[in-house]
Amino acid sequence: MNDPIDAGEVTTDALESDSVVLLRELVRRPSVTPEDGGCQALIGDRLAALGFTLESLPSAGVQNLWARLGDTAPLFVLAGHTDVVPVGDEARWRSPPFAADVVDGQVVGRGAADMKGGVAAMITACERFVRGGGHRHGSIAILLTSDEEGPATSGTAHVMRVLADRGTQIDHCLLTEPSSTTRFGDTVRNGRRGSLGATLVVRGVQGHVAYPHLADNPIHRSSAFLAELVGVEWDAGSAHFPPTTLQVSNVHAGTGATNVVPGECTIEFNLRHGTASPAVTLKARIEAMIERHGLDASIVWRDSAAPFLTEPGPLTHALLDAIRAATGIEATLNTAGGTSDGRFIAPTGAQTVEFGPLNATIHQVDERVDAADIASLSCIIEDLLGRMLGDDGEKA
Repeated sequence: MNDPIDAGEVTTDALESDSVVLLRELVRRPSVTPEDGGCQALIGDRLAALGFTLESLPSAGVQNLWARLGDTAPLFVLAGHTDVVPVGDEARWRSPPFAADVVDGQVVGRGAADMKGGVAAMITACERFVRGGGHRHGSIAILLTSDEEGPATSGTAHVMRVLADRGTQIDHCLLTEPSSTTRFGDTVRNGRRGSLGATLVVRGVQGHVAYPHLADNPIHRSSAFLAELVGVEWDAGSAHFPPTTLQVSNVHAGTGATNVVPGECTIEFNLRHGTASPAVTLKARIEAMIERHGLDASIVWRDSAAPFLTEPGPLTHALLDAIRAATGIEATLNTAGGTSDGRFIAPTGAQTVEFGPLNATIHQVDERVDAADIASLSCIIEDLLGRMLGDDGEKA
């Protein structure tokens, strides 16, 4: 294990960049969801100095920041979150999870990759873009929430409701979520699969295991259904989405005693799906299976995210060009991964994409991000802003 290296001992351009300095300031502010830890206040001060108009839009204990510069179309939004997941066993970390130590050119800390690195990059990109006079037309907005890693009901979803009530239309949105998979710059998310969860309760009759004829074991009754459920090929995917998948996440039954037939069995599962199998279709198919197996059961659905897709167009072309110019990499577009707050923004009609650092260590012990990648990400965002809102954008 490497000992932490203080940034002052490192003279590389990346570690001294404005983006990495800000990243380390943000990581040092503990902000386990739904806490913000003062991150948005720090960022708000920097944006106010650029001329942004700031609005705090809190909801149910969640901090949300909406900051806008300009009042004309097109409106380009940079979106992200300041909350992070819990650190887990702190003793397993190579350095304190909120110390933002540097090890081998990487910033180590909870949220370094997901997604304070992306947030830092977007803010410093805006600072250079605006102060350098690159903002020629349209408007820039920053949307930050402290409720992305939590229930996600009072964060970006709330802000989008406020904007809808005002008639505010977002034209383009970049979320700097960690999208890169093997090397920085290799992947852009131009959509995400939907997420459909369910809790199925199968009812039986509790009794003594020595008298099975007087009981009805719901585990036994549900086993054939469960075998069919996990073996279904839901669809073959589509041009932009992989095939739908289902995973059982929890099965629970019993009283804790080995001589009691349980009276209920609870099965929890989740489907990740594209447009080939809408949630309504999946629900109908599974409910028909439950009826066909003759189960005395009830099911509660959690339709937490619909699939969304941004077809290749001005935003994706500009972003791919900016990545290529900075890294020489031909990034690919895909819709893999989990859910993001893009699911609240894309349905409004905004072209929505995600691009950020490597996701290999997100939510893990010793979460970390390469300092050089964050510095590069900031430059790519600055270039993208120029292509969309600068002289190049006027010509487009």
